[in-house]
Amino acid sequence: MLRRMPRLLRNTLLSLRDLVATAGPLLLLALILLAAAYYLLDPAPPKRVVLATGPEQSDYAEFGRRCAAELKRYGIEVVLRPTQGSSENRRLLRDPAQAVALGFVRGGSSEATRAADEDKSGVPLVSLGSLYLEPLWLFYRSDAAKRLNREAVLTRLADLDGWRVNVGARGSGVSGLLGKLLQANGIERDSLKASRLEQTPAVVALLAGELDAVVFAAAPESLMVQMLLQTPGVKLFEFQQAEAYARRLPYLRAVELPRGVVDLAHDLPAHELPLIAATTTLAARASTHPALLQLFVQAAHNIHGGTGWLARAGEFPSPQNTELPLAKEAERYYRNGPPLLQRYLPFWLANLIDRMWVVLVSIIAVLIPLARVVPPLYQFRIRSRIFRWYRQLREIEDALRRKSASPRELLDELNRLEAKAQHITVPLSYTDELYALRSYIQLVRERLAAAPRAGQER
Repeated sequence: MLRRMPRLLRNTLLSLRDLVATAGPLLLLALILLAAAYYLLDPAPPKRVVLATGPEQSDYAEFGRRCAAELKRYGIEVVLRPTQGSSENRRLLRDPAQAVALGFVRGGSSEATRAADEDKSGVPLVSLGSLYLEPLWLFYRSDAAKRLNREAVLTRLADLDGWRVNVGARGSGVSGLLGKLLQANGIERDSLKASRLEQTPAVVALLAGELDAVVFAAAPESLMVQMLLQTPGVKLFEFQQAEAYARRLPYLRAVELPRGVVDLAHDLPAHELPLIAATTTLAARASTHPALLQLFVQAAHNIHGGTGWLARAGEFPSPQNTELPLAKEAERYYRNGPPLLQRYLPFWLANLIDRMWVVLVSIIAVLIPLARVVPPLYQFRIRSRIFRWYRQLREIEDALRRKSASPRELLDELNRLEAKAQHITVPLSYTDELYALRSYIQLVRERLAAAPRAGQER
């Protein structure tokens, strides 16, 4: 088949074949090393990950849906697991029997936050940074506050004594945070007639007069918050000592709800409202694939990087105010921004290079010395195609000298050798050696032709 091809194409294909045959073992070794490095480093993230969110219609659930939409662009399915809130998310993350890899966690949400974080028996957790401020909202009925003063205003947490207060469902983390506030004020929890309804049933009970107050934590943009801020007969407790709370409890911040932010036309609220807020963190298991952590940090930037009721543009996500240690991938993102390669290459390729470049450099360092033997081997392979015929030529010469065969027989053998030599194909850089072989064949032919005349003269 090769003989029927044009000569130039045939020469090119044969040269490539020789080159592949010579460098093949080296290429095979490189592929084996790359495959082993890929298997050990596992640079590709899993295609499915479970994110613990919160109750349905909560801000955690909404932000979970946005994260899922962000990562779907990279071919990763984010499975959202509804929970009661921050405390349950923390428990699921630390339970090795659960498949949850990430979850939203509020600062101070656990009644034993520091003890839980220092507990080495559970799965170690890391933080991807603070996502947004989550104020503690204490809404109460005006008619309940009329028993305190003419203004029907609740001014101190101590005035909640004997009130029917919903402190949040179990697992929401609100109960633990409220307990710390009550403890700071020297108030016993038993002094409240506490209930543990979920957020929506609790608000319905408040509006129906079955509860005096509800406490929950949510983003200011929450529809439930906006509705209650505009509901007649319902007031928001103002934390006049917000700065003092923030100084005593490091996971809290003193914030102000700006005047008119709810409704500019109706000037709601009519003045700035002092509040306390915890920072909500996206927590993850320390064993989560680094590429996934990187993608979630980028998603958090896209979702929470804009302006909000309590935050300015670019304030979140942030590496500050996290109770958990910051993940290395998150620290790298906050320091340098998105990886440089991801700005110009598809994610899978940029991630592959980013995770394996050290190994690639090491493999190249090993292969460079080995690659030096390829040119001599290639040269030997090409020349051996020519030099192997010199042995037969020498045998013909030796037979002529020893007169072990007749010149006619030797001439026939030489003709067969020359016919085979006509079909030898070598790269252009080695044609001088091919012509040297043909010249040597012609020299032997002349000696064979002269042999009978020399015998006749004798």
